Parts: sequence; C-alpha cells; structure tokens
Amino acid sequence: MTYPFPIRKIIHVDMDAFYASVEQMDRPELRGKPIAVGGGGKRGVVSAASYEARAFGVKSAMTGTLASKLCPEIRFVRPNFERYKEVSKHIHQIFYDYTNLVEPLSLDEAYLDVTENKTGNPSASLIAQEIRVRIHQEIGLTASAGISINKFIAKIASDYNKPNGQKTVNPEEVISFLEQLDIRKFYGVGKVTAERMYQLGIFTGMDLKQKSLDYLDTHFGKAGRYYYEVVRGIHKSEVKPNRTRKSLAAERTFSKNLSSEVFLVDKLNHIADEVSRRLLKGKVSGKTITLKIKYSDFTLQTRSKTLPYFVKDKNTILELSKALLYQEKLSNSVRLLGVSISNLKLESDKKDEKQRVSVQLKFDF
Repeated sequence: MTYPFPIRKIIHVDMDAFYASVEQMDRPELRGKPIAVGGGGKRGVVSAASYEARAFGVKSAMTGTLASKLCPEIRFVRPNFERYKEVSKHIHQIFYDYTNLVEPLSLDEAYLDVTENKTGNPSASLIAQEIRVRIHQEIGLTASAGISINKFIAKIASDYNKPNGQKTVNPEEVISFLEQLDIRKFYGVGKVTAERMYQLGIFTGMDLKQKSLDYLDTHFGKAGRYYYEVVRGIHKSEVKPNRTRKSLAAERTFSKNLSSEVFLVDKLNHIADEVSRRLLKGKVSGKTITLKIKYSDFTLQTRSKTLPYFVKDKNTILELSKALLYQEKLSNSVRLLGVSISNLKLESDKKDEKQRVSVQLKFDF
C-alpha cells in the first residue's frame, strides 16, 4: 500500500513491570514473589505490580485491600522514585546511542525514531532487539518493544509479546493488523468509549473502518477523525525529543478523611509548596490552576481558574487554591486533595520555532 505521508521507522520501548522489577532486582528476597509497589495500609493504592502478582489479578490503581484479598501472599514495597529515575536515566542513555529522536512518555517507556540512526542499521527490528539485549545485560531488567510505521501502531505492538518480547508490524501488514484488532486494543479507546462502540456494533478495526467520517464525527465528536484515520494506518504525530510537559501537579491522600476546610487549607499549604518547588526545578510557570478533590465515596471533582499571567511562587498558588476550595461547599468528607498547574511556559522559550523536514526513505524493517 502507498501511504499519503512519509513512512517512518518507529520503536516503542516499554519496560516490563518497571517499578516492581527494579525492586526485585535490588532486593533478591523479592524475586519470584508477588509484590506491589505502594498499596500498603487501609488506604493505599497499588502503583505497580510484579508479574507474579498480576497472575492473581492485581493491577495498578487497585486498592491495597483488594490486592491483598486477591493475593494473600502479596508483599507491599514503598516506592523509591529516586531509584527509578536513576535506572530510567541509564535506559535513556542506551536509547541515545541509537538516535537523538527519543520522546519519553514516562520513566519506563519512550518512542524512538530510527528512520535515520547513529548505527546505520536499516532494520528497526534489529535495533529494537539490540536495545532490549543491552538493557538486560547492562541493567538487569527486561523490556518489550513494538516496531512499525508510526507511534500509534508501535505502541499497540509493544504490548503484544510482553514480557520480554517484541513485535514488528511491517508496512504491508499494517492494514490487516488493524482490521483484525479488538477495538479495546486501540490506543485512545478507553473503557467508556469501547462500551459506546460496542453499542454501535463496532468490535474490531474492520467494524470501525466501515463507518464513515461523518458517522464517527456525529457519535464521537472531535475524536471521530482520529478513529477514522488511525484504523487506516494514518497517524502523523512525529517523535518529539523536546516533549513539553503539559501540566505539573502534586497531591496527597490522607490517612483519615477530612471534612473541614480549615484542615484542608493546612494540607494545601504543603501541596502548594511542593508544586512551586517542582515549577522552579523545571524552570516553568503556568496560567491555569486546578484543584482536585476526591471524596470519601471516591467521586472526583475539579475546579479550575485560568489567569491572565504566569505564576510559579508558592503564595500565589496557595491563595488561588484556597479560593477554589472555598468556591463551592464540600459535598462529602475528603480523602485526597491535589493541585495542578497547566498552560505552562518554559522560561527559556523562544518565539521562533525550528522547522522540521520529513524525508521519505526506503523501508527495511
């Protein structure tokens, strides 16, 4: 098939159960055991689960109580983010040996554009394999990878042969791969959207492809065009090495539910201090302040205000957060409080933007 856009060689690398695997690597007594990072205590939430724990149905974002019921032998480990950042930095150093076009998504996953690469290797599949071998040999962890013509398909493919595997979707295989794909596997289709698609008789990529652009626009709004294009292998987003952070946040889950604004203001003081510290460290400021409130019944509420100027100092963030807190009466006792700043600007931002030039090359996966 001929595509109406430049074909790229994209790798999506995704570490296997990263936080849990780092803990098992550093602590031999945890190897082969079902563990969860975070989640301990009555109000804890699982940040990551080892594959041994996942076999019992334990997942990230699950309460520690439920994780213990599913897997009575599970061991909870306190997260050590400084250590995870240290390991992640080493992993990314390996990526940069192959290309400067690296777009980190988080500590444990990234996109790499190896259309042109530092090794001169024409095979993206072999590059991905070499990267995975080096991560295992130099660090001691396993990674999975997806390789294809764009970021969308590469990300889906990286989940296919987990853990410690990879999958390549060659250019000539893209359409058939997408047509046979369960709609739930499409990146960007969440649980709610999947249910809506089921109600419309859309269960696979082939079903989605039968729907017109007007039909998808009518039922899914702005996302309609996205679904229309990706099922046809069209996803033009480039790997962006200088990926700009869209928001910055800090939050706290309380050991006991709080029902008084007075006590919440005290918590906001610490949260605002943390947000300001992160803004200063990242050399950014923001215009939009959002207060996140999670009630004891787990319902979530957000309140936002956009300013005509950029802020980063603690006092301003605290006062704006307090105003949002008092904006409306609390509907229940509060279990979690958070503050985020979006609409960010880098202090080093320049008005002139560099133009990118995409070159279509002969493909060899």
